[in-house]
Amino acid sequence: MQNAGLAALGLDWRYVAFDVSPENLREAIAGAKAMKFIGLNLTVPHKLLALDMVDLLDASAHTWGAVNTIRFEAQDARGAWQPLHLLEESPKEIRTHGFNTDADAIARAIREDLDLPLRGARVVLLGAGGAGRAAALKLAETGASELHLVNRTRSKAEELAQEIQQRHAEVDVRVGYPKHAVELLVNATSLGLKSGDALPLDDRAFPLRNVDAVYDMIYRPAETPLLRAAREEGCRVANGLGMLLYQGAKALEIWAGRPAPIAVMRAALEQNVYGE
Repeated sequence: MQNAGLAALGLDWRYVAFDVSPENLREAIAGAKAMKFIGLNLTVPHKLLALDMVDLLDASAHTWGAVNTIRFEAQDARGAWQPLHLLEESPKEIRTHGFNTDADAIARAIREDLDLPLRGARVVLLGAGGAGRAAALKLAETGASELHLVNRTRSKAEELAQEIQQRHAEVDVRVGYPKHAVELLVNATSLGLKSGDALPLDDRAFPLRNVDAVYDMIYRPAETPLLRAAREEGCRVANGLGMLLYQGAKALEIWAGRPAPIAVMRAALEQNVYGE
């Protein structure tokens, strides 16, 4: 996706993947900085850890409490901080600027892929980690009427519920499954990534027939066990490809300072995930 976008923009850059363990994240960021990378994307479990590892947090990272995109910057001749690729001379000092592109991306993907208005929606959210937290706060901001937070560690869900209540008192936020039907269920856990994974929800406590639409942030496999079960129950379903597309496109815009070629990036994603 990113390399297709870079090629379409005519940028002589390359997007590559690195497997970094959490205990080495700080050193990995420092290494990319020393090698004058343009930027980085971070995935689970690095998004929360990186909050304390960057020099500057964008408002998006402050608001959503996670960093999934880093831009490397240096000062120009006038002392203004600029993305590295805009500077002609090799900089002496480089800083890291952290952003979050997940929250806006999931809201847009849900609206488009499920044709579901979020204002007034009742939502069950599975997972309260970096992506789950950003999703919960964004859903509250966009006007969800109810948020039911379910997490393996209940205390983490309770902390998130308290934060949402403080920011958005108008939202009815609770921990645990509801007793009634809802418009939307969102999976922000990693259950479904591996073959043989159990469903991320307790379908005895909350059966899928109580849901109109299901959004799974996982995009590979294209149909997780959760989406398969939801489809068989007659729910509208969508995987995380749209969220991946929009968060990646925004990251590219942050690095390049130019509009991302959405259609080109979507085609590359669909070819990779679906083989189309």
